[in-house]
Amino acid sequence: MKMDLSAIIEQMETGEQDTALTALQSYTKEMNQCFTFSREEERERERLGELVLGFLNRELQPSCQLACLETLRILTRDKDCLDPFINRSAMSTLARYAGIAVASTATHAHSILMEGQVEGEGEDAEEVSSELMKGASPPSESPDQEVIVEALKSICNILLHNETGQVIAADLQLIKGLSERLKQCHDSTWIHEVRFFDLRLTFLLTTLRVDVRAQLAQELHGISLLGNQLDVTLGLCWPDTLETARAGSEDVPLEELSPLSREQIELAMEILKILFNLTFDTARRKVDEEEMAEYRHLGAILRHCLMSHADGEERTEEFHSHTVNLLGNLPLPCLGVLLMPKVQQASIEYMGVNMDAVNMLLKFMEKRLDRVHKLRETLLPSLNLLTESGRIHRETRKFLRSKVLPPLRDVINKPEVGSALRNKLVRMMTHIDTDVKDCAAEFLFVLCKESVSRFVKYTGYGNAAGLLAARGLLTGSRDSGIYSEDEDSETEEYREAKAHINPITGVVEEEQPNPMEGMTEEQKEYEAMKLVRMFDKLSRTNVIQPMQLSMDGKMREITPDDLQNLTHNPVFQPEEPGSEDEA
Repeated sequence: MKMDLSAIIEQMETGEQDTALTALQSYTKEMNQCFTFSREEERERERLGELVLGFLNRELQPSCQLACLETLRILTRDKDCLDPFINRSAMSTLARYAGIAVASTATHAHSILMEGQVEGEGEDAEEVSSELMKGASPPSESPDQEVIVEALKSICNILLHNETGQVIAADLQLIKGLSERLKQCHDSTWIHEVRFFDLRLTFLLTTLRVDVRAQLAQELHGISLLGNQLDVTLGLCWPDTLETARAGSEDVPLEELSPLSREQIELAMEILKILFNLTFDTARRKVDEEEMAEYRHLGAILRHCLMSHADGEERTEEFHSHTVNLLGNLPLPCLGVLLMPKVQQASIEYMGVNMDAVNMLLKFMEKRLDRVHKLRETLLPSLNLLTESGRIHRETRKFLRSKVLPPLRDVINKPEVGSALRNKLVRMMTHIDTDVKDCAAEFLFVLCKESVSRFVKYTGYGNAAGLLAARGLLTGSRDSGIYSEDEDSETEEYREAKAHINPITGVVEEEQPNPMEGMTEEQKEYEAMKLVRMFDKLSRTNVIQPMQLSMDGKMREITPDDLQNLTHNPVFQPEEPGSEDEA
């Protein structure tokens, strides 16, 4: 049955609260699950929005407030009918009901109301301006949290669909009102939905507005604020500096703790997404000592996130994904907190260090590697994080190498063939996506301490050539690195086969017959010149671009003049034009 908007509008225009309440409740019941709207009734929906906003600027009974805001939540889903809501007065009204309006914007809102920009009669405008002048207080002394949630949802819808709404939200300083309520994270009176949509709105503001992101990070101390929020959400205690545990379960290993609740996971993931926005530019700017301390504290909480799990594998992986993304934004020196916890009985120990978090990262990365699809988005954050951790922490690099590049025994199968983690990563070194290819090669190169010979040993020269060429290492010299000296252990199998391994493929191959066997020196030279002329022809027609290794170890183009010099042969005359085509 189609909803008759005209009838609802007529009932709203009577101005009677009880009549409006009945009409709006029937509308929200019918349209609650509607997310697509027809174009025929756009004007009616806009008119309904204007009337509802007019009602909200009056003294209303709580049930009517809720019905009005539920209606706005539905109407703001329609991105083509947002005109009544993308003005300062409408956004101020919604912010007031959401409890996040700030006093500094009240004067400006009052002047707009006096200019007659709010639908309704003059006395209504006076009432709403009086309310706004009260500052950040919600519409009533004992706020109806359902009302707050509906107002927050409406603001989220507006920001999601409309740039003008985003500008007004930033101008109204909604982030300040949100920050004030986020500071009340220890107050158990706020229901889950209020906390969740406070965070969702903060995420949208920091995603869509660079100025709001900077304001929250710097002026409002967002890293500390959100770090405390995450701490409280996860129910943490701190047995030692930079070492976390779940309050009340300090002696229980992290792996044995019960799953985090659905509500905890929802809040934690929103917090992680906001923190990701705030730390997005960390690598591009200088971080002072005070910020570094905040990031280390945050890193310890993120380690706890990494070792915690949700109720269900899919939810756990999503939670860990947000954690890994944020860890990748932290300054590199802060990654040492992953190794800080003491070694416990159930811990994975390597060189006297707790490797639980690193092992979890490695398993997470391998899961993403197995999926193949969307590797740039899913694999690279964890792969980059492991690469940088291995580069700056000797224990991490050695542990990773023991897992990824154990002593080489298989000299029969090519490095890219097989189901071991090394084989999977070597396959990625020839992936069609350049970023995936480069990151996989970089990870293995770091595990090899940036030693060309060791890198070629584990991957084969053919797979390694891309990275080596990019770094000017094709001549075999070693790149600069910050690695300790240690022995590269060789297995008995590798030592026996070493002399017979083809360095290009990285494996022992069956002996192939020599194609030049039985040829005279003149015949060999003839075939060589024929090949050069073929290269020259393909080069001149831009089918290929021949390259050669220069003295600095980097590749450079072979010019037509270079090829001409190679083809100059005083013994043999050039072939007839037709014979080249036959070749």
